[in-house]
Amino acid sequence: MLDSKPLWQHSATDLAEVVSTGRVSSRDCVESVVERVRATNGSINAIVDDLGEDALRQADEHDRVLKSSGPIGPLHGIPVTLKENVDQKGCMTPNGVAAMANLIAPDDSPSARSLKAAGAIIIGRTNTPEFSLRVTTDNLLHGRTFNPWNNRASAGGSSGGAAAATMMGYGPLAHGNDIGGSLRIPSFCCGAATVKPGLGRTPAYNPSAEAERGILAQMMSVQGVIAREVKDVRLGMKSMLSYDPHDPWMIECPFDGPALESPIRVAFTKNAFEYSLHPAVNEALDVAADALSDAGYEVVEAEPPDTREIGELAIKCLLGEVKSLQEDALRQYGSPTFNAILDNYYDACPPLLGNELLLGMAQRAHHLREWTLFLQHYPLVLTPLLLSPTYDWDEDTRGQQGIDRVLGESFYARAFNFMGLPAGCVPAIYNGGLPLGVQIVGRLMREDLILDACEAIENSTGVMAHKLWAGEYGV
Repeated sequence: MLDSKPLWQHSATDLAEVVSTGRVSSRDCVESVVERVRATNGSINAIVDDLGEDALRQADEHDRVLKSSGPIGPLHGIPVTLKENVDQKGCMTPNGVAAMANLIAPDDSPSARSLKAAGAIIIGRTNTPEFSLRVTTDNLLHGRTFNPWNNRASAGGSSGGAAAATMMGYGPLAHGNDIGGSLRIPSFCCGAATVKPGLGRTPAYNPSAEAERGILAQMMSVQGVIAREVKDVRLGMKSMLSYDPHDPWMIECPFDGPALESPIRVAFTKNAFEYSLHPAVNEALDVAADALSDAGYEVVEAEPPDTREIGELAIKCLLGEVKSLQEDALRQYGSPTFNAILDNYYDACPPLLGNELLLGMAQRAHHLREWTLFLQHYPLVLTPLLLSPTYDWDEDTRGQQGIDRVLGESFYARAFNFMGLPAGCVPAIYNGGLPLGVQIVGRLMREDLILDACEAIENSTGVMAHKLWAGEYGV
């Protein structure tokens, strides 16, 4: 049974149990979250399309269905948010761009469809930066999303609205996506938990799209969820695995794989290469390593192959594809701030074009092969996500120094998008009143093992949202 906390503070897992058995109504659950949104979102700006009234009507219908035929699915009556760069029928899909504000989705994306099919109720759509191509969430269309812990800190990007929303209590689950860290970096910044699925794990398709994405965008970008607790990430991920034939990359595969022989070996690296590892990140990695050891994992210091090289190749290839396929639209519809940042991206990480781009993409197979072989010996790898604590919200507007901080130092995030490997992020410590997380990487189709390890860390360090709500930190 639930304790006396407001319903908006409870996990999706706990709410799903009491709602599906009729002990708490969908209406009460959704109403608690909608009231929380309307009381506080004005100071956070995480939700930019309030669907609360429709959500309340859906909740009433869910309660009627429950009484007549039982729960719709594992998320029956659970309030969730959807990032505004994926289609939801009848809603705008502007992707943070003012010129696209009138783009109305003709149908649901697979993410929207699978969450609805699981019984979830979408209470709002969350903010994303222009074209979802910044690591901080700000745009001319909706404005900036604030980090719930600190007004100066970035909420991350591009799923900054999603991470801030779930930490603020705007639903225990938030949909997001990740092409170079966009699930994990906002989770790192806001103190949430997530796993970036591997390639082919969750379907992606926007009915409103007028053209196919570039091949790298298809291979690097994945759909997922952000939550306050690891068990909710697991629940949300399982609910998003519904096969959708619109996505030819998707592979039908059970979420839980076979048990591995114990103890599971975890490779552990702190290598910052030419950068410096901040002492707080070093501490977070030690705390995470100790938590895993205490939970029965065998943690071994071991250097995985070529991570720095892969991260650099990833951004140069991705920017090459962006420049080749999207340059005209970015320049025409992007704000002056966005275009200045894009110029600095190009200067810091010169895009590969033509034959160099093709050769760079071909090299992906070599790197993935080396990592696949490494993961045979170490099924999990503990790494930094970022090399420094959460950055200021406008760090990427500060010329090359700022770009190097948010782009150069994030190679541990990008490398695994490029190879299509799954990777999770979970908070480990506080640093100056802000949460600070670590990354766990695993084998293809073994997000379950990653979440097991993340949960072991969370069991040791606690759920960060509880500290936020208790007023120990936060704005």
